[in-house]
Amino acid sequence: MKTVIFAGGYGTRLQEVTVSTPKPMVEIGHQPILWHIMKSYAAFGHKEFIVTLGYKSSVIKDYFLNYKLKNSSLSIDLKSNNVDVYGDIADDWHVHLIETGEDTLTGGRLKRVKEYVGNETFMLTYGDGVSDIDIDKLVAFHKSHGKLATLSAVRPPAKFGALDISDSGAVEHFSEKPMHGEVSVNGGFFVLEPEIFDYLDGDQTSFEREPLERLAADGQLMAYEHTGFWQCMDTLRDMKALEALWDGGNAPWKRW
Repeated sequence: MKTVIFAGGYGTRLQEVTVSTPKPMVEIGHQPILWHIMKSYAAFGHKEFIVTLGYKSSVIKDYFLNYKLKNSSLSIDLKSNNVDVYGDIADDWHVHLIETGEDTLTGGRLKRVKEYVGNETFMLTYGDGVSDIDIDKLVAFHKSHGKLATLSAVRPPAKFGALDISDSGAVEHFSEKPMHGEVSVNGGFFVLEPEIFDYLDGDQTSFEREPLERLAADGQLMAYEHTGFWQCMDTLRDMKALEALWDGGNAPWKRW
């Protein structure tokens, strides 16, 4: 099954690093978060990706054009400039890098890759979020209900710790570890039928607004509730939290 990944946004909330690097290329453990997302899908056998490009698309193209060189041993003859590459890389992916415009919104980006998706069920996610979601179970859930669209409903961790305060103002319990929020949100990791392209208009269509609202109104949008790990990389704080998990050998999304 093909997987579309949104990777063209400006990443303004992470502008400390996205001034020179598109957000999907911000590294966690010396590999872009985009790589982590793709590894997660590939672990379930889904190895064909359609990456929607926009902001600083050349950075993403350069990464994949040089992917084998970056991940292999080399011998270089400096005089002739001949390069011998040793070893086969483990990732047998087919990656489509599609220019969808710098200022195109998510619905427009998706519409622009319709011809690459074809007339088949496909998956879609954002290029800045990782999860330990079971893709097999997600796809099985989608197939079971027969609707056009499934999104993954997640409960993101709260940004701050929790305080229990008595009527007198005394702090009765202090929890430094952030607690999970109580409201479910759209965590991406969609499974979609090709008919959803009928819900998309032009470049200025936000997939999260009119298309999803219309799908919900038509009774064609279902939620797969994921209660495990999920984290998007919106801010520098998020990036550092993901780095800490990876560096500590405790990255829940690592299923490969």
